[in-house]
Amino acid sequence: MLSFFKNLWKLLKDLYKLLVADTLFTPQPFLFPYRSELQVMEHLVSSWCNDRSLPESYILPPEKRPGKLTVPLANNIPVIDLGGHDQTDLIQQILEACQEFGFFQVINHGVPSNLMDEAMSVFKEFHALSGKDKAIETSKDPNKSCFIYTSRANYATEKEVVGPYTAEVRKLGFRILEFISQGLGISLDGLVGNQTLLVNHYPPCPDPSLTLGLGKHMDPVVINILLQSDVYGLQVFKDEEWIVVEPIPNAFVVNIGYPLQIISNGKLKGAEHRVVTNSNVARTTASYFLSPSNETLIEPAKSLVDASHLALYKSLPYKDFLIKYVAASTDSKALEEALSTTV
Repeated sequence: MLSFFKNLWKLLKDLYKLLVADTLFTPQPFLFPYRSELQVMEHLVSSWCNDRSLPESYILPPEKRPGKLTVPLANNIPVIDLGGHDQTDLIQQILEACQEFGFFQVINHGVPSNLMDEAMSVFKEFHALSGKDKAIETSKDPNKSCFIYTSRANYATEKEVVGPYTAEVRKLGFRILEFISQGLGISLDGLVGNQTLLVNHYPPCPDPSLTLGLGKHMDPVVINILLQSDVYGLQVFKDEEWIVVEPIPNAFVVNIGYPLQIISNGKLKGAEHRVVTNSNVARTTASYFLSPSNETLIEPAKSLVDASHLALYKSLPYKDFLIKYVAASTDSKALEEALSTTV
């Protein structure tokens, strides 16, 4: 299983070459191994962001820069109250959100708000460490794979917080997948074989107009449960424009990934999104990915394919999907062509 996570990290690192952030990579069920975005600590974004100059390697070509930094608020991205008692209505709301946006936010989701706050505090605390301290943590990895196994004085606190947090978010993710399964009338049992906690820290950027925190992409996972704190940055591409996902206290942002778009035979939408930076305040987010195992077959559900509804996508193992995903290099049209049966 560890080899899967190493391969996934390589994929993410290749995909997000220009990530203006430092990253913690936490495979589950491993309790709390950290992965820094770069092996050489002096290259961490947090080590140069205070210099007030953007390294040339992070400056994007003009056509890939963020453009307008002030974009409309995505007030119409659905906010779904999972505390409602009408399950049929909940399923319908989630399906409609996945069909139109590929994104929605959930409130009253069952994850205790104090646990969310404590987990975010732990994530921010790690990123507040000096580069030297991060290097020390990295050196503790016996396999030299740059996973950082925390053993600082407050390790017990981290264990008490992050373990329960990931367990609660995992339950939430499977609950949402069950709603989607019922709405589509298909079984998603056995689809999820791996879970990953990925924490990104975006320090203040000297010039947000020249770069992105995270470039335009669609997630290569089944579903992502995002804790995005109270700082703006996440944007969704819809109707040929970027719209902002407004941070809502104690809410999670949920988005479906491309594999679920394939399994639903195009009924659900894996939306493209990006992260912009700002020059004043740091932003820390925690993504919890639910993804298939390498050998899991990704294909349109058979019950959604018939003479009137032909399969829109090829059938392939997840590991081969990832190869095509990386080869497309965040080009959604190229990925669609590589996976479509109609091209």
